Amino acid sequence: MHVRKYLTLSIATATLAACQTVPDKPTATAASPAPVVSVSQDERINAWFDRKFEEQLAFSPIEQTFIGRKTDYGKIDDFSDEALNRQLAWLRGAVKEMRSSFDYDTLSPEAKTSYDMWLYDLEQSESALLFRINRYALHQHNGLQSFFPTFLINTHKVETEADMIGFIQRLSGVATALDQLLARAKRNAGAGTRPPRFAYEGVIDQSTKIISGAPFDDGPDSAIWAATKSKLKKLVDEGEITAARAATMRTNAREALVGSFAPAYQRVIAWYNADMPNTDAEAKGAGALPNGMDYYNYRLRNQTTTDLTAEEIHNIGLSEVARLRADMEAIKTKVGFKGELKAFFKFIREDDQFYFSDDDAGADQYIATAKGHIDALKPKLPKYFGILPKADLEVRRVEAFRERDGAAQHYRSGTPDGSRPGIYYAHLSDMRAMPIPTLEVIAYHEGLPGHHMQISIAQELEGIPKFRTQAGYTAYSEGWGLYSEYLAKEMGGYENPYSEFGRLTSEIWRAIRLVVDTGLHAKGWSEQRAIAYFLENSSIPEAAVRSEVRRYLVNPGQATSYKIGMIKILELRARAKTELGEKFDMRAFHDTVLGGGALPLGILEKRVDQWIAGVKAS
Repeated sequence: MHVRKYLTLSIATATLAACQTVPDKPTATAASPAPVVSVSQDERINAWFDRKFEEQLAFSPIEQTFIGRKTDYGKIDDFSDEALNRQLAWLRGAVKEMRSSFDYDTLSPEAKTSYDMWLYDLEQSESALLFRINRYALHQHNGLQSFFPTFLINTHKVETEADMIGFIQRLSGVATALDQLLARAKRNAGAGTRPPRFAYEGVIDQSTKIISGAPFDDGPDSAIWAATKSKLKKLVDEGEITAARAATMRTNAREALVGSFAPAYQRVIAWYNADMPNTDAEAKGAGALPNGMDYYNYRLRNQTTTDLTAEEIHNIGLSEVARLRADMEAIKTKVGFKGELKAFFKFIREDDQFYFSDDDAGADQYIATAKGHIDALKPKLPKYFGILPKADLEVRRVEAFRERDGAAQHYRSGTPDGSRPGIYYAHLSDMRAMPIPTLEVIAYHEGLPGHHMQISIAQELEGIPKFRTQAGYTAYSEGWGLYSEYLAKEMGGYENPYSEFGRLTSEIWRAIRLVVDTGLHAKGWSEQRAIAYFLENSSIPEAAVRSEVRRYLVNPGQATSYKIGMIKILELRARAKTELGEKFDMRAFHDTVLGGGALPLGILEKRVDQWIAGVKAS
């Protein structure tokens, strides 16, 4: 899962979510004839896109930091409804200006794609306006309450005294943002939108951990305080500031933490505790919310970038689960296991040989093994890709204050200039929720050739407007992540049959999501029914299953995007192989898929079709 793109759905600026209009040609890597266009018109609109990207970026100091800028380095985004309204008004104005300034018919296909994306951005933002009360302001799954300290600790780089001043200012800015989010939570609760009780409990637990320890109490240093002192020490060690100046800044940081940061978290904790009796002990899906089914249908369109209905997605999931169970039966037979598949699931789920020790040593071993699989695959990349990422990749354990038993591993992208690496994070507080058979496949999904590959290439692209290098379409990015798991097998991964079973476990996991997500939100399934279906069809530990189901409950539709995206990429590859025969080139196919940045599935399909036509004509 790519957490940054998930989080920016909640952060100030509107997200490009889906675009149904398709371009007329593939990327520069595709072999198609050059269109006859007005170059000056393309240059003019691309310059306009870049200016508007800068204007839009100004709404989000957090996004500026994510892409390596130090502008607005002391600010946190404005999470108020007024800010959202200003951004929507800006986008309406930008689209009106675009329509009046450029003749669509004179643009190149690539420029038309960019134009269409802006139109759809507005359409998505207008649609989202109808469902503001349906979104949960804070919840347990990578919620903003845990995002803020993670962002300050890991993403806000401190290299100068000015950077540290900005860091301290942001400590106070977090308090303002939390108050705005709390106001949204109260408003939505008043309208009948409350996340399930477990989400309240998660917000309280995470917020409590964030403000536990020094300087908030007499315990060991909290994570945010340890990071503050570490950043100051680095400045002193590098001669950027004196020890005396560091002492003053440490005092200022402590005042911000104790005087603003902690009280805001305490207000969150207090309200969520007070409102807890109003929540349902039994979790309900989006369909139970006010206007809930319309909201869920919107989320499915937004996340899959298709018009598939909940019923269609549910049935695709049932079909895929049946197919993958047959493949799992073959692995069971291969390793000589005697018994039914359900018994084999139990064996994988419970036998000690499939787990590292449940302690820090086991967690370290997990991280080292994941790194080893990624490093072994890396030399094989040039055989399958012409475009390769420049950015480095790190594998880390999640910080203690936001680590949750069985929670999904995830990726946070680096900066376009490579100054901050991409990071693959693993939740390792419960090693019995992290089986060894699925370790390898997750490393490929989050790292190489998965999220790190796709997102880094997109950020490093040249020749297209900047906004497209940062665009995020869940079906595309998560579809690629799941496709990369399959591709890794072709590249020589999963030599151990249990690791191959782990790959199948990961794929059936995503197929199960189609069934469970639609079941929870459109068919009235209970949390327990969803968990039971999951356990019946996979070897995933129950702690991980419970965490997964609760993730779907607070983020409707997102989990359906993985399998829908993968199915489309595999469908396009099969089409290309059939039509091109001996002319099919895997490197060129992958470069066509990755070479234009993240795209809605309809645009991706047209892009690949144009590449196929170009190769045929060559």
